[in-house]
Amino acid sequence: MLSEKPRTMISKKCKYAIKAILYIARHQQREEAVYAAEIAEREIIPLKFLESILRDLRNNGILLSKRGRGGGYKLLKKPDEISFTEIIRIMDGPIAMLPCVSLHYYVRCEECIIEENCPIRTVFLQVRDATLGILSSATVDQLTKEK
Repeated sequence: MLSEKPRTMISKKCKYAIKAILYIARHQQREEAVYAAEIAEREIIPLKFLESILRDLRNNGILLSKRGRGGGYKLLKKPDEISFTEIIRIMDGPIAMLPCVSLHYYVRCEECIIEENCPIRTVFLQVRDATLGILSSATVDQLTKEK
């Protein structure tokens, strides 16, 4: 029996970021900017939490924001240039399940004597590569066309 909540692979913040970007991308096809309040209401995301997420996405070059009338959020990049890999790294950091297999956040495991011969690392390198392959090929453009 589990005594704790199950750990998920991505945070709620990351899931909300993906939902928000997809919402913005669908509206951008009609040349519309989208207000945070609209996204929050339609995607059922707490507004204050969403504002923080949108700020992170803007600061990392994914979104453009404009205040006032005719303002709101738009994608700064083309939808086919935004992969899930990029969003996950912005929101949650490393994608790899172990720090010793991470491409961008590598840290050697303390207990590892010879990293190259580690059977655990070998398996998780394969998991990382398969995961990155799937997430890198999943773009905002693809997902907005599927709905």
